Amino acid sequence: MSLALSTLVYEWRRYLAAIIALAFSGLLVLATVGMFTGIVHSVLATTERSRADLFIMPVNAPQMIDSNTSLPARVQPLIYLNPEVVDVESLNGDGTTWVNVPAPGQKQVRTFVQVWSIDTEPGALTLPVDYPDSVRLALSEPGAAVVDVSDLARLGVQVGDTASLNGHTVHIRAVLHNYQNVNQPTVVVSRQTMRMLKIETDDSRIGPLMVKIRDPSRAAQVTDALNAASHGAYLALTKAQLGANDEKALLSEQIIGVLLIFFVVLAVGIGIGITSQTLRGAILSNIREFASLRALGISMGSLRLVVMELSFWVGIAGLFATALLTWLVSFGTSAIGLPLVIRAQPAGLVCAMLMILAVVSGAMAMGILKKSQPADLLR
Repeated sequence: MSLALSTLVYEWRRYLAAIIALAFSGLLVLATVGMFTGIVHSVLATTERSRADLFIMPVNAPQMIDSNTSLPARVQPLIYLNPEVVDVESLNGDGTTWVNVPAPGQKQVRTFVQVWSIDTEPGALTLPVDYPDSVRLALSEPGAAVVDVSDLARLGVQVGDTASLNGHTVHIRAVLHNYQNVNQPTVVVSRQTMRMLKIETDDSRIGPLMVKIRDPSRAAQVTDALNAASHGAYLALTKAQLGANDEKALLSEQIIGVLLIFFVVLAVGIGIGITSQTLRGAILSNIREFASLRALGISMGSLRLVVMELSFWVGIAGLFATALLTWLVSFGTSAIGLPLVIRAQPAGLVCAMLMILAVVSGAMAMGILKKSQPADLLR
């Protein structure tokens, strides 16, 4: 075990503040990015858990975040021209007004909700793969609706209650799990109930379209073939491509970009400020030991390398602490309906950022080694 690592192990209390500072710096950035990414996946859970292999989107709207994703109805039969396509269905959804029917003494809730329609036949393309059969059967009833269990309080209803959706009566017949939406509550109905609610009135517009192909492993090749034959009428995307576009669209919004930059700058300031001062204080407390090493003939350059290695190991410890804190925070956010989604790329960038902060902090603390004069041992 090297001198730097053994120093960190046996005197970990002196370096704990630096490790915690790095951990909170990493958590600040990771949690922010993960929170915004989680918003995308909670809003679009219906599409991400569908049985579709491809999605057909408008050319000028390659994502579902803040865009009009409807297509001309004439596009749907064009997709069947590809011999590998076995099913094409329209995913219909729109926003409308929700009003609950309060019980005596209960508060009336009037809010705006996102409504999605699905087909209730077993194995239907628009039916998410994790819907239990009880929910599918419940939605088969005309006028039935389901919501995520986390939205019951926001909508002021319980299973069995009645509410008004777009001025029409619906009945809450079941609840979903892991379909949280912090932006606005989501209500799911059958395609037949959607027509009854008259939320969508323009039959000439549909979509986006969900596509099932014979061999899901050829999704990329079929996507390229569809795009080559589209002549600009539509844009075919794999499920992974659509998800990446949605994340990019959300994270590129101006206010979110400003927030991310602010949190990164704040994290860097916290990391360098606290870590460098902690390392400086820890080295100063061991200054007589460093003076002893110099008296034994150890060069100043070697001592600087010890400090740099020490800062490296502090950075490694900070990475593990960041992972632990992020894991703990994810439980709390999931409980309030907002799962953290951590991608490999931002996680890698945060790891690199923390290691750079640790090394830079070590370099800033090296100046204190000038006080390690062997003559001070005689005092």
